[in-house]
Amino acid sequence: MTEDDDRTGGGGPEPVEQDTGGSAVSGSVPSAAAVSGSPLPEPRSPAGASAGAPAAPARSEPTVPEPAVPEPPGRESGPPEPAVPEPTVPEPAARESGPPEPAPAESAADGSSSAPRRRRVSAAGAVIGLLLGLLGFALVVQLRSNAGDEQLSTERPEDLVRILSDLDARKDRLSQEISQEQTLQQQLQAGSQSRQAALAEASQRADALGILAGTLPAEGPGLRVQFSADTKPVRASDVLDAVEELRGAGAEAMQIAGRQGAPVRIIASTSFVDGANGSLTVDGRTLSGPYTITVIGDPQTMQIALNIPSGVVDNVHNNGGTVSVVTPGTVQVTALHENNPPRYAKPAS
Repeated sequence: MTEDDDRTGGGGPEPVEQDTGGSAVSGSVPSAAAVSGSPLPEPRSPAGASAGAPAAPARSEPTVPEPAVPEPPGRESGPPEPAVPEPTVPEPAARESGPPEPAPAESAADGSSSAPRRRRVSAAGAVIGLLLGLLGFALVVQLRSNAGDEQLSTERPEDLVRILSDLDARKDRLSQEISQEQTLQQQLQAGSQSRQAALAEASQRADALGILAGTLPAEGPGLRVQFSADTKPVRASDVLDAVEELRGAGAEAMQIAGRQGAPVRIIASTSFVDGANGSLTVDGRTLSGPYTITVIGDPQTMQIALNIPSGVVDNVHNNGGTVSVVTPGTVQVTALHENNPPRYAKPAS
């Protein structure tokens, strides 16, 4: 090692001169800079050389292409590839302090929870829209009320008096209409009540006429009077006398029945005729004894009327028959009479 090398640190490579075809070429072992394609540094003169040492004569060297870097065996020869520096990965910036974000859920979990989340969002949107609509309606009503108040506050006193007068007149007119409607309602109610009363009275009269005419069944307190043959059969005249006596005592409905067959309703036009073998023919229907008359009326009054001296009971006994009177309390008259429409009679005007 020379003195110049010691002064420069002695760490650099020694220059090597190579004779290539008679020309002196100075070069050095390829360094990392040469391999990476950067230009070679110019040779520096040794710093701090002694003043007494002769300076090396400067000579111009021809530009020689850089020698190719030998590639490791096994690779094909070709142009040298520049060394690619390793990329430096930047450190992630420190995040702001805060709660740690939850780890993303799996794709399956996201798919299963997305539908309920959308439903919750849509329901919340509907509620918010409804609240906004109500708020807008309230604001419109309030604005209209305020506008009316402001309009009245800007009116002149004469206009306010006129408006008040119009309102009073309208109030009186509406009150009068209400009174008229109430009066009409009372009249309709009264008319309805009167019509109902008339209908009820007409229904009662129709029922009474139907009972008297024998077209409706009837029930009530009454008697049962039985006629039986003793030594002689019961005559039609004796039965007719009993019917007349009962009518005079207030009988309202009667019917007569034989031993067999349906009963016959007794009305004002009922006829009694003696039949063969002690039978009776009542309104064209033949009945066989004993005969029972069922009558509705005052039981005590009718019983007294039958038992008066030389009355119905005495006459039947004298004619060879017997009469028995039973007071059961409530009796029913179920036989009906078929009325034929009148051929000649008409209502008088």
